[in-house]
Amino acid sequence: MAKPGSAVPGDTVTPASDTAGRSQLLISEALAWEAQDFDEVTRQQTRELVARAQAGDPEADAELAAAFGGRLAFGTAGLRGPIGSGPARMNRVVVSQTSAGFAAYLRDRTARGEARKNPSIVIGYDGRVNSKIFAHDVAEIMAGAGIRTTLLPEAGPTPLTAFAVRYLGASAGVMITASHNPPQDNGYKVYLGDADGGSQIVPPADGEIAAHIDRVAATPVADLPRSRIYTVEGPGLLEAYVSETASALLAGFPKPEGAADAPLAIAYTAMHGVGSAVAQRVFAATSLPSVTSVPEQDQPDGAFPTVSFPNPEEPGALDLAFRTAREINADLVVAHDPDADRLAIALPHSETTGGYRRLTGNELGLLLGWRAAERERVRALAEDREPSGALACTIVSSPALRAVANDYGLDYAETLSGFKWVSRVPGLLFGFEEALGYLTHPEIVRDKDGISASADAIAMARECAATGRTIWDLLDEASLRFGHFASGQVTLRLASMTASTELSERVRQNPPQDFAGIPVEKAQDLLTPGAAEVPANVLRYDLEDGSRVMIRPSGTEPKLKVYIDTFSGEGSLAERREAAETALVRIETAVREYLADAQNSETL
Repeated sequence: MAKPGSAVPGDTVTPASDTAGRSQLLISEALAWEAQDFDEVTRQQTRELVARAQAGDPEADAELAAAFGGRLAFGTAGLRGPIGSGPARMNRVVVSQTSAGFAAYLRDRTARGEARKNPSIVIGYDGRVNSKIFAHDVAEIMAGAGIRTTLLPEAGPTPLTAFAVRYLGASAGVMITASHNPPQDNGYKVYLGDADGGSQIVPPADGEIAAHIDRVAATPVADLPRSRIYTVEGPGLLEAYVSETASALLAGFPKPEGAADAPLAIAYTAMHGVGSAVAQRVFAATSLPSVTSVPEQDQPDGAFPTVSFPNPEEPGALDLAFRTAREINADLVVAHDPDADRLAIALPHSETTGGYRRLTGNELGLLLGWRAAERERVRALAEDREPSGALACTIVSSPALRAVANDYGLDYAETLSGFKWVSRVPGLLFGFEEALGYLTHPEIVRDKDGISASADAIAMARECAATGRTIWDLLDEASLRFGHFASGQVTLRLASMTASTELSERVRQNPPQDFAGIPVEKAQDLLTPGAAEVPANVLRYDLEDGSRVMIRPSGTEPKLKVYIDTFSGEGSLAERREAAETALVRIETAVREYLADAQNSETL
C-alpha cells in the first residue's frame, strides 16, 4: 500500500509548486480583472474570492479557475452562463466586450456589402437578474460604436425581440436572456437582419464575431466608447406584434360555429417569466378564451422562487399549474418558459397522477404542423393554386411531420438541432423541435415563438370543443390519417464531456448492425462532409421496419443522448398504437444494452 501522500502507479501528480504557481497566476488575473471592472458588485466578488484563495481556501482556487481560467465562449447561441465576476461568467465587462466585438463585426459586414449602410440594432431583455442592466450596457456600447441603436422599453419575451429585428428592418438584434436555464444564469442571444431575415446566427458568423470579441478583450474595457444617444422604442412595436400575430392566427381558421357554446377553462403559467401580459393581449386580440394564471408565477421574478429549474420539461415544474387547473377544472394547461419562446400544453388525463398529462414536444409539433398544412391548403384553395411550402423539424424530432407534408403535397426538411437552422428552410410554413420549440408563423418571427404557438394551440382546443372532441381525439385522428408515431429518449449520464464524446466515437468506429433484432438499413454519420449544413457529431440509424435511432453527445452537459422513433401504419388505432409502442420499448431496451456493452468494451 502506498504511503499517505505518495503516488500510486498510473496517477499523475501535480507538484505543489506548480499548483501554487497556477493559483498565483489566477489571482493575478483576477486582480487585473477587478481593476478594470466598473461594477461594484462583481468587483467585490472578485476581492472576496482572491482573499479566500490567498488564505488557502481550496474551494476558492476551484472557483478562481472556473471564473478566470478561460473565457465564456461565444457561439451560434451567443453567450450563456452563470452571473458573476471573471471572463468566464456573465457580467457587465463581458457584455460590454461582447457588444463592442459584435459592433465591429456589423461594421465589417456592412463594409463587405452584406448589410445595408448605417448598421442598426434592436435590443431586448427578459426579467432575469441583471437583464435590464446588461441591455443598457449593450445599448451604450453599440451607440458608442456608431451603430444606430433601439432599446425595447421594458422586459419582454424573446419572440418580441426577434419580431422587432424584422419589423424595424434592423441589421441585427440582441436579446438578453438565458431562456429556461437555472436562476443563476443569464445570456446574450444574437440575431441578424438583412439577408439572414432575422434568424439566429450560424457559422461562420459566430467565429467571426468571436474573433472580434477576443481582439476587443485585449484592451481595457474603459477604453470602449459609450453613448446614451439611442432610441427607446415606443408601444407601437408591441401593438404591431399583437396585431400581426392575431391576423396570421385567424387566416384560414375563423372562429368555428358553436365555439361560444363550448367555453374552455384554461390554466396558464408564465413560470416567473415575461410572457403573461403579451400572451394575454394576443389571446384577447384573437377572441380566444381568457386564462386563469398561476398567481405565484405570473409576474417576472429572476429568483424563480417556486421552481428550481424553470423549464416546463422538468419534473415538477408544472405542479402549480396543475394545482390551478384542478381548482378551475381546466380543459387545458398552457405554460411558457421564462422568456416565452417555448410552450408546453397539458390536458386532463385520468390515468396520470395529478390528473393532467403534458403533451410531448413531438405530439404538439405534429398537431401544430398539421394545422399549418391545413391553413396552407385553405389559403391555396382561396387563391386557386396548389398548396406549397415546407414543414421542417430538427433531426432529433419525430419524423411524423414528414407524413403530414406528404399527405398535403408539401416539402419537408430535417435540420440540425436549433432554430437557427429550422428558420432558414426555404418556403417554411412551420417548424419545430422536440424540446418544446415551435415556429408557427415564420413570416412574422424567424425563431421559436411560444406565444403565437400557444394561441394556435388554444384555438385548436376550442375548435375541438365546438364539435365535442378533445385534443386527445385529434391525436387519435392523426394516428389514423398519418400513422402512429412513438418517440422516446435514452440519456446516459457520464463522468465528463470527454467521456460522452469518447463513447460516441466508440459507437462510430464499431457501429451497430441491429437493435432488438431489427437490422440497420441505413447508417449516417453527420460528421461526414456534406451530410448536414455543418458537420455535427450525430449518428443516425434507420432500421428496416421504419424505426430510427439517433445518437449524439450533449454539447452542454456530460451526457450521451439517444432519440428513438417508431411507426405503425397498419390496422386499427389500437393496433397501430400497440405496435409502435411495443417496438419503442424493445428498441429502447436494446439501446441501453448496446451502450452498456460499448462502455465496457474497447471493441463493442
